[in-house]
Amino acid sequence: MEEWLTSLKTETPQQGFHPAVKLARKGVGLTQPDAEVRKKLRPVYAEDADSLTMASQVIAIHYQTIAAANDYWK
Repeated sequence: MEEWLTSLKTETPQQGFHPAVKLARKGVGLTQPDAEVRKKLRPVYAEDADSLTMASQVIAIHYQTIAAANDYWK
């Protein structure tokens, strides 16, 4: 298995956002490993405000974890 997450440490809060998004995307990929199914479903959730809000919430939860790992960049 490819090692794609070597650390939660980042220099800045903005840099911390990128691994939060990556964590969310990897979670979707592990939950639904069939890329064709994900591609087929994308138009459905891409225009659904509730789905987009939930996706943002997942990213925010991952970002909280990264912020804590970085001692909130104090």
